[in-house]
Amino acid sequence: MKTYLTVLRIADYRILWVGALVSLIGDGASWIAMSWLAVTTGGAGSLTILGLCYSSPIVVGGLLAGKIIDRFSRRKLLVADCTVRGAVMLSVPLLALSGLLSMWHLYAVAAVYGLLKILPIGIIPTVIPDLVPKRHLSTAIALESIATNAAGLLGPAIGGALIPLIGVNWVLAVDAVSYFAFALAVLGMKARLDKPGHTVAGAGSGAGRGAWAPVVTFLRTDRVMLVITVAFTTFNVAMGMLIVAQPWLAHERLPGGATMLGILVGVLACAEMAGSVLAGLIPPAVRPMLRIGVLQLVAGAGLLFLLGAHPALVLVGQVVCGIPAAVLVVSSQAVRYERTPEALRGRTMTLMRTLMLSALPVGSVIAGPLLGSGQYTAMVLVMVVLAGGPGLLSLLFVRNAVVNARTSEPVGTASSR
Repeated sequence: MKTYLTVLRIADYRILWVGALVSLIGDGASWIAMSWLAVTTGGAGSLTILGLCYSSPIVVGGLLAGKIIDRFSRRKLLVADCTVRGAVMLSVPLLALSGLLSMWHLYAVAAVYGLLKILPIGIIPTVIPDLVPKRHLSTAIALESIATNAAGLLGPAIGGALIPLIGVNWVLAVDAVSYFAFALAVLGMKARLDKPGHTVAGAGSGAGRGAWAPVVTFLRTDRVMLVITVAFTTFNVAMGMLIVAQPWLAHERLPGGATMLGILVGVLACAEMAGSVLAGLIPPAVRPMLRIGVLQLVAGAGLLFLLGAHPALVLVGQVVCGIPAAVLVVSSQAVRYERTPEALRGRTMTLMRTLMLSALPVGSVIAGPLLGSGQYTAMVLVMVVLAGGPGLLSLLFVRNAVVNARTSEPVGTASSR
């Protein structure tokens, strides 16, 4: 834990980390509040529409964010995002007080959230290398993952506890305050978080900071980055299937109903947090793609425990999957930092995270029909292949790639490693 304390003693990183953690906890609480408001006001149909508004705009948001994240000050973008989303969240309790709140207002709020969600998701990892020494980069990445997992546990719990105490609408006001607090925290940082100061040499006219062409070319020609993108996008399809499988198991196969669902979600979240903590304590690998490939195979194999739908084995399977999955996420992000040119870093991180997040609903689309037709075993096997199979890409094609292979290479030549 001394390593974590060392990183948290870096003032600007600590301010950013704490501010992001508070905001993420507020997001978790606000989703509980909005979903509860939707289901109690408009029933299951309203909840479905809300979910689509909440998650679907992330693809458009990712494309738009890539156009600005390397062109403008990251500090100003974070402050603007927090201010806009805070004001939008605050509009719900204000409209409720005036008696003007309708369901379409809630849908609009969810859509704005989904549209802007990718901005901090893309910006925060982009600026981490500018805030911490290189030797502590893995720990700083792990702390970001820990904050996300902790918020996933605490946010919904806090939201559920606050609803009967202060009312569902005012939980959204609390989230608005968390956004404004994050904006003030960013303004209090000494680091300016400026836009990149240069473009990629030799990238041609497409190297403008708002262009996607150099990013796509970089990901396509750098074999390591291509493998990471394909492997993690596919892995997230499997995780999207697991999100659907959890409530189905709790309702159809496992005892305990909603209580069991809470246990399933909680155990997976705890396993992922444990993996994030572990990732920050272990030294970086000389050949990280070898580690990543093995970890992804182990994570995929862990899902085999879901076969048979025995309660204890399902929980074990989620732990065996969740811990290595979190470690490989941190390891892969360190590789991405090393191989991505600084002028492309914002767009590259944004595009990769947009692809990975967009893969989650794809998994839901695959799992739903399989479970609906009684093909649970087939669903698990598909999930295992999607989660673990891409680990073979790392082992077969890039297992010997070293972490700093791209340091002295121009874009487009790293694939020879």
